[in-house]
Amino acid sequence: MFRSMLSAHLRCSSPAQLAFGSLQVVKQLQRQLSSASTAAAAAAAALGETNIQDPADTLEFPGGRVPFTHSLNFLGGPLTPSSPRIPCYRTLDGTGRHIPDAAVPHDLQQPEAVSLYKAMAKLQVMDTICYDAQRQGRFSFFMTCAGEEATVVGSAAGLDPRDVVFSQYREHGVLLWRGFSFDDFANQLYGNSLEPGKGRQMPIHYGSKELHYQTVSSPLATQLPHAAGAAYAMKLDGADTVTAAYFGEGASSEGDFHAALNFAATLGAPCLFICRNNGYAISTPANEQYAGDGIAC
Repeated sequence: MFRSMLSAHLRCSSPAQLAFGSLQVVKQLQRQLSSASTAAAAAAAALGETNIQDPADTLEFPGGRVPFTHSLNFLGGPLTPSSPRIPCYRTLDGTGRHIPDAAVPHDLQQPEAVSLYKAMAKLQVMDTICYDAQRQGRFSFFMTCAGEEATVVGSAAGLDPRDVVFSQYREHGVLLWRGFSFDDFANQLYGNSLEPGKGRQMPIHYGSKELHYQTVSSPLATQLPHAAGAAYAMKLDGADTVTAAYFGEGASSEGDFHAALNFAATLGAPCLFICRNNGYAISTPANEQYAGDGIAC
């Protein structure tokens, strides 16, 4: 698979540390995408530490086990049988303690850290209320981001507010971070006259022109080539923004995934692909989807 992908599975032991890791990843990628082509960023990559043998210092997921790393690097070059597995970036160990020599390119100040935590807490509360409402038959459809709050909120905090987001189904935390209110979410879910689509979209198909968030599309992975095309347009216009395309690892089995990454890489488009790899595509485990060591974007 595309070895120029980010060397992080973005899976950690607590929401706070995962949000912090997500923010570090996105800020690091955003800096590289906005200042150089994808090819140049990959050429500057260096392999992180991968020789950790202690099971306590590895992460097990469907299909294999990968080591943790506290170095935020990029992988590139040809894939060989001896190529190391993509490690999982973290700045805290399994007990929640800081790793002394961990690479932290963008340190968090206390106010920003508190804002991240509040956003994740609000997202959990909203998901619980909306899920219960859907089960009561108040509206027809809802999908939570339970367990993935930090990946979404942390990456949203690392983006510029002008960066255009192309989401899948579980990234409403990005909208929440950017200022979408609970009322805005409720209006969309109920499909009333107060939401931009006037009830023409299914529930959870959020969108906001003001917040640079493209409306969710039902077919899986169609947002990925859209994001690559929009990023190429930004490059042609000389813009200093990027597109951010969210997807689950299950979407990587779609042809649109491969086409999008190929176009973005070939055209040098400033497109950031963010994979929520939780090991399952609904109920299909990752080891039944591909033979590699996982998807990390």
